[in-house]
Amino acid sequence: MKVEAHAKINLALDITGKRPDGYHLVRMVMQSLALHDTIEIEKAANDGRQIVLHSDSELITDDENNLAWKAAKLLIDEFAITDTIVIRIKKCIPIAAGLAGGSSDAAAVLKGVNKLFSLGLSEKELMERGVRLGADVPYCICGGTMLSEGIGEILTRTEGKMPSCGVLLVKPKEGVSTKKVYQLFDSLENEIHADVDGVLEGLRKEDLAYISDRMSNVLEKVTIPMLPVIDAIKKDMIKAGAIGSLMSGSGPTVFGFFKEKDSLEKTYSLMKENYADAEVIVSCIE
Repeated sequence: MKVEAHAKINLALDITGKRPDGYHLVRMVMQSLALHDTIEIEKAANDGRQIVLHSDSELITDDENNLAWKAAKLLIDEFAITDTIVIRIKKCIPIAAGLAGGSSDAAAVLKGVNKLFSLGLSEKELMERGVRLGADVPYCICGGTMLSEGIGEILTRTEGKMPSCGVLLVKPKEGVSTKKVYQLFDSLENEIHADVDGVLEGLRKEDLAYISDRMSNVLEKVTIPMLPVIDAIKKDMIKAGAIGSLMSGSGPTVFGFFKEKDSLEKTYSLMKENYADAEVIVSCIE
């Protein structure tokens, strides 16, 4: 069985508070992309191993530290599955990029195991289990264009949809620590907020320019000083013709929207030339 695990970007990311357990309360608008990992799942006779995980990337582990492994284990334990589950991951989503690659892989495994073993779990029931693995997993189960609240588990389908457009992704070679980003954000004295409602209004209008003008991510306030190349990429994208550009999640990936194919291709070449060490990927709205 093959399942696609789609990347996500944040059209808006706001932090509204922090729970006593340390989880941040968020208000975000999430959008899935055509860019995806491919997950193959099959069952085999039990050979003493419950889960066999293979990935074509040396940057992720093939053991219990992988979210996809944890997703399979969650359902194995709950439903007393005795077969060995074999999972193969073909990575296309950049790793540690702010694009929910690990969460999306976990979501795909939950969906795949549910179907392969006829567990009968609804999408809602899968999402309830997914949040135990990570705050982005419930969104990755349903995908599309969603308002995400709480710690990421309260999801509402938006009115209207994201207009079709080309999407250019640039992930700098340098990474950032998500934990450090949130810690630095907590230390800020000036309270800042993203224009989530403005983005939602743009989606209701299905107006790409309106959405792009109001996109914002409060984590840029701390991530850009840590990694100034993020701001440089954003500015270069806009200068080259992007309708809007923003950092996704806690970074470091920057995305830009393009209506014209020629402009997208020109900017792709420019990014490849100017940021030789970066991963540069062309995608579109899913």
